[in-house]
Amino acid sequence: MTTYKTVNPADGTTVKEFETLDSAGIERALADAHAGFQTWRKTSPEHRADILHKVADLYVERADELARTISLEMGKPLTESQGEVELSSNIYRYYADNGPRLLEDETLDVPGAEISVLQRKPVGALVGVMPWNFPYYQVARFAGPNLMVGNTILLKHAPNCPQSALLMEEIFRQAGLPEDAYINIFATNEQIADMIADARVQGVSLTGSERAGTSVAETAGRNLKKVVLELGGSDVFILLDSADMDATVESATRARLSNAGQACNAAKRILVAEDVYDEFVAKLVTSFEAVQTGDPLDANTTLGPLSSQTAADTLIEQIDDAVSKGATLLTGGKKIDGPGAYVQPTLLTDVTPDMR
Repeated sequence: MTTYKTVNPADGTTVKEFETLDSAGIERALADAHAGFQTWRKTSPEHRADILHKVADLYVERADELARTISLEMGKPLTESQGEVELSSNIYRYYADNGPRLLEDETLDVPGAEISVLQRKPVGALVGVMPWNFPYYQVARFAGPNLMVGNTILLKHAPNCPQSALLMEEIFRQAGLPEDAYINIFATNEQIADMIADARVQGVSLTGSERAGTSVAETAGRNLKKVVLELGGSDVFILLDSADMDATVESATRARLSNAGQACNAAKRILVAEDVYDEFVAKLVTSFEAVQTGDPLDANTTLGPLSSQTAADTLIEQIDDAVSKGATLLTGGKKIDGPGAYVQPTLLTDVTPDMR
């Protein structure tokens, strides 16, 4: 059973819990999103743009509240949370500024046709399944363009970010978006599968793990639904011997440790030219050991906790597995004493593909 609750990863305390929707609540959400589409699709692009402009403005006006909420729920340092709020506002503003132009009819030159016009039309109610690592940004890049084109949205957020999810819904309504155009749902994975299969839903977008993507793609494919998946990554950071060493060390530290490394595009592996290997590794160890770990709501903190105690336990298991199979632990590798899901910034060398 999926449980929606705010657990502060900095100290492990449960702040607030929320009820998962029952079957009647899911049915109401589906019915409302489907009915809302019939109205929302008929509004002008200019009207939709006005609302998205207000959404962007509200993200600026309520930036402190928004940033503190995600820092509380998933542990991101406040400075990074503030950056995410600003980015999300910019995304909504981009679609507000450019949406009407992008939706204009486009005349095509088709041989043999008297006239040929490309029109961009909404398709209906869409399900969005979004992760906790960038609670506002992930939703903004899905909701912004789809609301602009005239689709309606049923949004399932990650179970550990319920207050962030509710804040986004509140801002949409404060901006004047109809309540049935964007509906937050606290649903189980099983309920989401049923919603994807429902005839009133026309598509689904998921950002998450490969396992989750496989499940969603299977359900969507079986029911011939449109599907967009953005899944995990394994990005490599490559250092050549011509690089500026100090700038590269700073960049590598940020690439690995921003958001506590919890991003699909974070640097997972670092490949270094042999001639500069020793110098780079020594400087990177020094850089990792200088990172300021602490309360994510403290402006001086540069590395917060992981998103949950489970995430911290899993990371420690991965580190221990690597060391047991021959990896060299240069720094870190342990939980930080005290409450919270804190793990020391860790650097391993001599890693092999068979390590977790």
